[in-house]
Amino acid sequence: MIYLDYENLGKIDEANGLSPEEISATEKSIKKYLQKIHSKNAGFYECIDDQTQIKAINVFAKKSEGKYTDIVVLGIGGSALGTACLKQCFKKFAIDATKNSDITTPNLHIISNIDPVLIKKFTTILDLSKTLFIVVSKSGTTPETMAQYLYFRQKCKEKKLTIKNHFAFVTDREEGLLREIANKENIPAFEIPRNVGGRFSVLTAAGLLPAKLCGIDIQKMLSGAKKMRDEFVSPEISKNTPFRLAAIQYLLNQKGKNINVLMPYSQQLDRLTDWYTQLLAESIGKQGKGITPLKALGAEDQHSQVQLYNDGPNDKLITFIEVETLSDPLIIPNPHTDIPAFDIINKKVTFNKLMTLEKRGTEMALTENNRPNITIKINNISEETLGELFMMFEGSIAFLGEFFEIYAFDQPAVELGKKFSKELLIKEYS
Repeated sequence: MIYLDYENLGKIDEANGLSPEEISATEKSIKKYLQKIHSKNAGFYECIDDQTQIKAINVFAKKSEGKYTDIVVLGIGGSALGTACLKQCFKKFAIDATKNSDITTPNLHIISNIDPVLIKKFTTILDLSKTLFIVVSKSGTTPETMAQYLYFRQKCKEKKLTIKNHFAFVTDREEGLLREIANKENIPAFEIPRNVGGRFSVLTAAGLLPAKLCGIDIQKMLSGAKKMRDEFVSPEISKNTPFRLAAIQYLLNQKGKNINVLMPYSQQLDRLTDWYTQLLAESIGKQGKGITPLKALGAEDQHSQVQLYNDGPNDKLITFIEVETLSDPLIIPNPHTDIPAFDIINKKVTFNKLMTLEKRGTEMALTENNRPNITIKINNISEETLGELFMMFEGSIAFLGEFFEIYAFDQPAVELGKKFSKELLIKEYS
């Protein structure tokens, strides 16, 4: 369950906050914006109904049981960030261990860069005979991902491994090099729908395939996403969380808040901020318009960034994510009963309560200083809740595109950089 709390916006001055009336006045735009989004054939909220792909993923996962100790996702940007978020939430968070041989499901790794030090490191730690590489590229031509693929394919060949048993592709249904290779060599291949961009693809096979293989309940993820999709298509502002979030971001942008900080109070959601940073920046940063995303982590970044947010330029909207139940209560013990400064600990303070109070103190300070802040409240961190969060943020981006009157589903400046990089590569080695 997700609740968007923006009460603090009404507690600060008119120049920096928003009244309930300002927000509710945007409701007249919902139907029009939804019609425009539908007309653009944006498939991010429809792909979650694709039972054919889900069945194929489940069948493949069943056949793969016990075969692999390691699943390695080769991808970059939207092909990797969603999976990295899933990994941190449910498979490996906070503890920096490369591998764990005692688990019953495979280790999940994401190689999202072409740093040769990183590539070599994975070469030394992986048992290729027990590794499945998932190559994720919608176009099938992403140079960084193809370089990773070529490298690890050669390593598998050197070990005399059967390639189709150690690779799976996630790509376009019909076109691109990966699809061509898959068809020629009978390599398992899964689809990213053509009307779903990479940064919106976490709820397609790009995210669902590695999640399923590593024991994450993808049905619950999709259930949460569908629940939020019902809100996204609602014409009523009180029932449409994605629209309200987008309206707040846009209205505050018009008041000079062109930087948005996403600050979860949960270590498990740290990589969600990386995923959202791409989603916002690449979708809305166009035609001289846009909102600059920043990531922060509570309570850690209270001691590294909040000074700026509270006392620097008043050009930011801070969005907290508050988790009602982080874990079972973890009591802070007091071995220093003879020191008065620790007396408060004798009242059985928990880390849970301390985290909550730290967040509340931070938002109170921001509000006191007329710094706009809102809170996304969730009851816990689960597959269903994460599915809701993914869909909420994706839906809000679709609405933001309409508010800013830009097309949110392409990335022309990124493509230009790719073009120049390819030209430089050809020139360097021609």
